[in-house]
Amino acid sequence: MFTSLLVPVDGSEHSVQALGVAAQLARGCAASLILMTVAEYPPGNMGLFTGGTPEPFTAENWNEIAASLKADAEQALTKVQDSVDLSGLEVETVIRQGTPAAAILKEAEQRGVDAIVMGSRGVSDMHGMIFGSTSHKVSHVAPCRVITVA
Repeated sequence: MFTSLLVPVDGSEHSVQALGVAAQLARGCAASLILMTVAEYPPGNMGLFTGGTPEPFTAENWNEIAASLKADAEQALTKVQDSVDLSGLEVETVIRQGTPAAAILKEAEQRGVDAIVMGSRGVSDMHGMIFGSTSHKVSHVAPCRVITVA
């Protein structure tokens, strides 16, 4: 049924549950898993969020913040991976930077995965309520099946 499953994770409990479901599917189908996390870029107007001017950061500061966000994403990936028994499964890990929904969709299309298995909510529930959740965006545009785990 499935040969490859893309599992976007963000460190949330929902992504742990999604990886558990993906691991069960992979065992049943002898499918490979691609665990993916996305480190978002710092917003260009970050100074407004800190009470400063619109652009108080230099390119060097911006790169440092981007690297810090990537390190946080790596920790989230490790946390989720360590929470689920993946023994005996073919697992690849991928870290991308960008907008989560766009990065997930691009990875799924480039790899031609059979399905994306992801949590219904992530670490930024409030952001999802206001702007729409990543899983909602992915499920409406994905080039493959999307399995959303609540």
